Amino acid sequence: MPTSALHVARTGLEAQDARMRVIANNLANIGTTAFKRDRADFATLAYQEQRVAGQQSTGQTAYAVGLNLGTGVQVQGTSRIEAQGTLNTTGNAFDVALDGPGYFQVELPPGGQVGFTRAGNFTLSADGTLITSQGYAVQPALQVPAGAQSIAISPDGTVSAITPGNSEPTLLGQLSIASFVNPAGLRAIGDNFLLETAASGPAEIGAAGENGRGQLRQGMLEASNVNVVEELVEMIEAQRAYEINSKMVSAVDEMLRNANQTL
Repeated sequence: MPTSALHVARTGLEAQDARMRVIANNLANIGTTAFKRDRADFATLAYQEQRVAGQQSTGQTAYAVGLNLGTGVQVQGTSRIEAQGTLNTTGNAFDVALDGPGYFQVELPPGGQVGFTRAGNFTLSADGTLITSQGYAVQPALQVPAGAQSIAISPDGTVSAITPGNSEPTLLGQLSIASFVNPAGLRAIGDNFLLETAASGPAEIGAAGENGRGQLRQGMLEASNVNVVEELVEMIEAQRAYEINSKMVSAVDEMLRNANQTL
């Protein structure tokens, strides 16, 4: 039926528009530290069941196949692709990359809610507290004394430095890492931060390099895992699908116009 076909084509246009938006966001964040690309996932809408397979037709016979008309497509969700990005050397003592699974913990305002991120481009506040580029304190809190030199962050997260009056390294603390049973269930809130949800499960906190958590690499940052070629291919596919659905709308419109003229 033409009117039903119009509805189906409209859902196709909306789905491909959402897909293009996801692709555009991936490409826009190609230079964002530790950004993880998203993928739009689709599912069919409910079917209009006109005839059930096996239903009796006439006499002693039954329909061998059913008659089900689809009503279109919907965006089921967006999946975050957790593949590791390339680790790039920066030489900055407070740049830390996670080589493997896991997340840094950050205290977010207001109320001190804990957020999670893989972006390790850290710096120091005026009082020596380790903070993110947005100014939020890394958890557990770590403070570097004034005048500290030769700051070292080991693969397991242990932080040490040569402090004034000491010739040997002083232990300043340890960066612990959070892991999740289902990291894809974390909720993205912007600024490279994620929040725990019921789907992700509670954060499991521990040392880097233990129980499947990645190790820390000082003086490095993780790049975005967006692949330009893959995104361009996805973009072309989405564009073609959008064009086909647009042609379907035009075709159905012409059918309706011809039907009206005939009547």
